[in-house]
Amino acid sequence: MPGMSRKVALALAATASLTLLATACTGQSQSAASDDTSKETTLNFWHAWSAPGEVAAVKALVAGFEKAHPNIHVNVVDNMTDDKINQALRAGGDKAPDVISSFTTTNVGRFCSSGALVDLNPFFKKDKIDPETTFPKAMNEYTQYGGDRCAVPLLGDAYGLYYNKTAFEKAGIAAPPKTWSEFEADAKKLTITQGNTYKQLGLMPDYHGWETTTEHYLGQFSPTYFDSSGKSNVAKDPAFAQAFTLQKKLVDELGGYKKLETYRATLGDEWGAKHPFHTGQVAMQLDGEWRLGMALDTKPKFEIGVAPLPVPDDQADTYGKGYITGTIAGVAATSKKQNAAWELVKYMTTDTDAVVNFSNAIHNVPSTLAALKSPKLKFDPRFKTFLDIAANPNSTTAPASINGGTYLTTIQQLGFDYESGKVKDLKAGLEKAAQQIDTDIAQAK
Repeated sequence: MPGMSRKVALALAATASLTLLATACTGQSQSAASDDTSKETTLNFWHAWSAPGEVAAVKALVAGFEKAHPNIHVNVVDNMTDDKINQALRAGGDKAPDVISSFTTTNVGRFCSSGALVDLNPFFKKDKIDPETTFPKAMNEYTQYGGDRCAVPLLGDAYGLYYNKTAFEKAGIAAPPKTWSEFEADAKKLTITQGNTYKQLGLMPDYHGWETTTEHYLGQFSPTYFDSSGKSNVAKDPAFAQAFTLQKKLVDELGGYKKLETYRATLGDEWGAKHPFHTGQVAMQLDGEWRLGMALDTKPKFEIGVAPLPVPDDQADTYGKGYITGTIAGVAATSKKQNAAWELVKYMTTDTDAVVNFSNAIHNVPSTLAALKSPKLKFDPRFKTFLDIAANPNSTTAPASINGGTYLTTIQQLGFDYESGKVKDLKAGLEKAAQQIDTDIAQAK
């Protein structure tokens, strides 16, 4: 379960300077991968986890590697943001990281295109590991850019639907919604108004809500963000217009943007005990796998249900999918110990027991297909929903881009403007967003 430290770091990284990695040193895996892994060596591993339990779990993971490779020692440095990692990758030297991990999958395009991290395809081939049969489809996709596999999944996050079973029973709803029309009907049925506000809101649909971002909703519509030439597909793929239209309809039907925003301002924050799903003020919640533990810790006065997020009615046969993201690991191009660094990355990301033990320790979703099925996984039965979403080949992610998540920020802004009524012509808004995305990418290149 990513704690507040992880999610805040992720948010900060997503809005980091556009210069991130733009001036990173370039390097090829062949140029420095000549070290002898049978000799005594020490690696520097920088990661972003900072909560005490997470830091301890990383140390235990590394200790397992050192036991299996007694001649390779690892210095572990925690709480490293992408900006700090980037600076160190540019500088190089003995204290710079040989191996890094980041929470920001959208920065893979920057890491790969700048040459800051080496292409790991040759290492996978050398060890006869097939990434396509090793990692879940979405995770396999977000760790490469333009044919360059400069990253590997290191646990993941899957998004689904949390629902208040007690509120469902009171409203006469027998099961969680599977299609968007059922989702819409249930959200209305679960909404209980009280004067100008709500006693209970079926769902907070706003894009400013807790995890109800444009990309998390869009994951259920399976959009194609870019065409084969790399141009934005936002104005061409009908999935985008469909997603924006259905979300706006939900906003309007649940009371309108202004009323919802007024109510949202009175609710608890995302990381505290007073999160509105914990308190019963919101009956359904789009969220990641970590929410289950956080909600149970507050001892809610209702039974929590977990299910995949509903899908559009015309994609009912894909129910069970979800949006996937996670942590990535890679080998620094400036490292003179790339073979040893690869051994560490390989162990952390492909050794089934290592992945399972790390998942058990921090309650994130395992990032290999074998680990997802391991009998050694320990979890609340409801957590299996997220394991199934991660393994589902229809699950989606936001693709890597040369300028990181800038294109997602453009799409999010359109979402804010459309749901609030600032943008009234959705088609024109999508076309303008596509032009902005293409301009930003051209400038980054």
